[in-house]
Amino acid sequence: MANSTKKALEASLKKLLKEKPFDKITIADLTGDCGISRMTFYYHFQDIYELAEWVCIEDGKQALKDKKTYDTWQEGMIQVFEAVLENKPFIVNIYRSVDKAKIENYLYKLSYQLIADVVDEKCAGDNLSENDKQFIADFYKYGFVGIMLDWVDEGMKDDYHKIVEQLSITLRGNIANSIHNFESEM
Repeated sequence: MANSTKKALEASLKKLLKEKPFDKITIADLTGDCGISRMTFYYHFQDIYELAEWVCIEDGKQALKDKKTYDTWQEGMIQVFEAVLENKPFIVNIYRSVDKAKIENYLYKLSYQLIADVVDEKCAGDNLSENDKQFIADFYKYGFVGIMLDWVDEGMKDDYHKIVEQLSITLRGNIANSIHNFESEM
């Protein structure tokens, strides 16, 4: 039941974002639209920002499903761009209304796990510390999020396939090289 309530709130938020800016949507608007009580909303989320974060992360998880390996990460990135584009009214409204640090945090959470999984896969059998793995994943996470935010900021006009291709060229072998460089410095 909890997940269906969260999904109902997600649908209401996305619907309402087509009608008005994020900062004008109230808890009463959301609960009235999906027919739940305010108390039920607060059982699931602290505030509307937490709901928006949950929606972004859930959409991202769905986009990345089964695309978290070295061989499939490009498909995962394409699916993230597609999910963002598919939810353009939601994303643009959130982007314009929410503190940029919150947007970055949403994207950091989304992209970190994809990159961390690739780093873990490439480190299999190596003696790299968890701190070093995390550092490598964080480094690439920040690059991806910066590229994604620039794309959103510029109106999502550029072909995201080209962006992912450029990311692929940039990253090709670099995660493995980063791992190797850390190991050789140990």
